Amino acid sequence: MKTILVTGGAGFVGSHLCEALAKDPNNKVYSLDNYFTGSELNHVSGVNYIKGNTVDIESLITTIPDVVFHLGEYSRVEQSFGDIETVYNFNKLGTFSVLEFCRKHNCRTIYAGSSTKFGDGGLGRSQSPYAWTKASNTELVINYGNWFGLDYAITYFYNVYGPRELSSGKYATLIGLFHEKYKKGEPLTVVSPGIQKRNFTHINDIVSGLLLVGKEGRGDEFGIGSPEAFSVLDIAQMFGGEISMLPERPGNRMSADVMTEKTKALGWEPQHSVKDYIESLKEAAKSNEL
Repeated sequence: MKTILVTGGAGFVGSHLCEALAKDPNNKVYSLDNYFTGSELNHVSGVNYIKGNTVDIESLITTIPDVVFHLGEYSRVEQSFGDIETVYNFNKLGTFSVLEFCRKHNCRTIYAGSSTKFGDGGLGRSQSPYAWTKASNTELVINYGNWFGLDYAITYFYNVYGPRELSSGKYATLIGLFHEKYKKGEPLTVVSPGIQKRNFTHINDIVSGLLLVGKEGRGDEFGIGSPEAFSVLDIAQMFGGEISMLPERPGNRMSADVMTEKTKALGWEPQHSVKDYIESLKEAAKSNEL
């Protein structure tokens, strides 16, 4: 039996990962989450939930895990300018505590990096407080491997969408927000210039990649992303209806290189299309209107 800890296990990605891990009877799964964007509504059966901050991991986690999936960080680009103290506390102090915990207890560590690191030819790593903390954390993880022999793998997600994503409020994700506005018949708000491209990747493809890297991956650069890139305007037009343009915002990268070679070499392939997903959301919305 393996004991597995998922930080951020009550969040969007973390809850789906916990659900997949808990299906294996050989796994004992724990979640550590401070519920900043996570929710008890995301709890799944077979998982032991612990409430608290990652900076306190040493005192909160009394059963030592074999593997730690570290997803529990602040994860918004534009909002990070106004939340810089929270970003630093969660992403620098919290992640340092997680790495120290993993070093002391010899836990295999899977770190969820951010594809913002590769945005705009590498300039994206410093375009926002969020991007900088995530990029510098990947260097810290690598150094822990070099300095202390930490057994690690670093993954990079590309614009995750799917069930349980936040659809309202300050931290709503793009497709979740568009879906909510579409259902209400409201204009879809697109941040200018609208041509910024993203590789939207379904949550099930993210989780399958995480499970595979968690089992077989070693080292850096395990990208998990769809090869299809669409602009934000493309996505809005897939939903249809009125589009309202918003002013440009800081930290808004135009593109990112998708690096999936190492993940594909393990046998991973994306199985989902954002076009099909949006069509399914529209069909469901129409059915509810009938």
